[in-house]
Amino acid sequence: MEHSKILKIAGFGFMLAGFFQGLAMAGEKGRSPNILFIMSDDHTTQAIGAYGSRLAKLNPTPNIDDLASNGMRFARVFCNNAICTPSRASIMTGQYSQKNGVLDLNGNLPPERQFLAIEMKKAGYQTAMIGKWHLKKEPAAFDYYCVLPGQGKYHNPDFRIRGDRVWPHNTIKKAGTHSSDAITDISLSWLKNDRDVNKPFFLMHHFKAPHDMFENAQRYDSYLEDEIIPEPGNLHNQPAEGFGSEATRKFGAGVTKNHPSWNLGGRLGVDNELDEPEYGKVVYQKYLKRYLRCVKGVDDNVKRLVDYLKETGELGNTVIIYTGDQGFFLGEHDFMDKRWMYEESFRIPFIVHWPNGIQSGSENNWLINNTDFAPTILELAGNTKTPTYMQGHSFAAALLGKAKPNSWRTHTYYRYWMHLAHSLKVPAHFGIRGERYKLIFFYGCTPNGKMQTPVAWEFYDMEKDPHEMDNQYANPEYGKIIADMKLELKRTRADLNETDVKYPSIQAVIDSNWR
Repeated sequence: MEHSKILKIAGFGFMLAGFFQGLAMAGEKGRSPNILFIMSDDHTTQAIGAYGSRLAKLNPTPNIDDLASNGMRFARVFCNNAICTPSRASIMTGQYSQKNGVLDLNGNLPPERQFLAIEMKKAGYQTAMIGKWHLKKEPAAFDYYCVLPGQGKYHNPDFRIRGDRVWPHNTIKKAGTHSSDAITDISLSWLKNDRDVNKPFFLMHHFKAPHDMFENAQRYDSYLEDEIIPEPGNLHNQPAEGFGSEATRKFGAGVTKNHPSWNLGGRLGVDNELDEPEYGKVVYQKYLKRYLRCVKGVDDNVKRLVDYLKETGELGNTVIIYTGDQGFFLGEHDFMDKRWMYEESFRIPFIVHWPNGIQSGSENNWLINNTDFAPTILELAGNTKTPTYMQGHSFAAALLGKAKPNSWRTHTYYRYWMHLAHSLKVPAHFGIRGERYKLIFFYGCTPNGKMQTPVAWEFYDMEKDPHEMDNQYANPEYGKIIADMKLELKRTRADLNETDVKYPSIQAVIDSNWR
């Protein structure tokens, strides 16, 4: 359960003691491990070979796959708000959106709330933030930063740096360079020339790719040119009943003409005169090839970072984390983009490579979310107690194969606030996912109660229906499970300060439709 008392259990201290004994053995001469946190924007599990999707046979990520095969692949890691700025705020703070104040893309994170960087410096680490930041305020809590302005550009990117002028007016340009290459160039330069080798480093290396509009480096223009990218089984002809509800079936941006709001085909230059299903098939091929070409650039640059650590002899004592800020739809349910609580958007990749500390080829199935990242990184750095202001929980013990404590969460919470934003037409909703079942409530309005869309509940049995094609909310066989999950959802929202007492229009919808 998602409660503040989750770690206050008998015997957990013994497990932590065992973990730190293992951590001590894993270090080199007592030195804390370096931590390299690599995050891509919108890189979903379907586009990583190690996760075994329909795209795995294309071998899109051999270098990231090597990290997994020689480390630990986490199978059940989720974001709590599948949009860039809120997800990044949760990673930096260990808090859910209402606690950290970043509900949507308009949010920001000032230096005094950049908790992960602050705590890592207290732990004796030299800290750096390089690449996509997207939290608006200066990342001043880091010792070093070089970050893209906002979303940044794919080609000839500008970067904001620390300098004589006030933020954000100190800038540099990497002319003639793709952003994935430029970000890696900057990280390697910092590692080689600017860090204090007497301290362990904590480097947050954040790619812009493969965010839309999926602009790859020129050298990848012919990558996958002659391939036919496998389609998901639910790309075409979504059923009128079964998947979704009246709150969702007519909403969302997609690939075919059935979900045209974002005009993906038009943006990709596809002739709108084509009929379905040919139109959707052409759009899908263009979409996936552009996306995967960006992924290829990310994967090749991951290799550059790993190769440097091999050359310096630091690979063994460096924890490399690879993740994404959220998942992404690659045509599943005829959707593109993210935002939804359906698995492709909600689930995120999480791979940890640490030769001195992790058994190769291991896998973890705990229910984890991105508020847990900061507590886990802090524990790896030697901070035995998660700061009380953080709502997430460390899963560092899982890295050494320790058993999941009995009090570990049984459900993880999700909330998307940006009702119908950006022509992507995703209705606002919240919900919880357990080991087997998922419950979602689409309340369908903005915080001030405007733009009302249909209200509905959705419930999925993820064991029987892993692709979420059959909403079972009205099935009486699941009545007791749904009732129990509603109680859990209500408790979780209260425990996490995720209720709607500040938003009476939303609360009125909840009260009217809870049963």
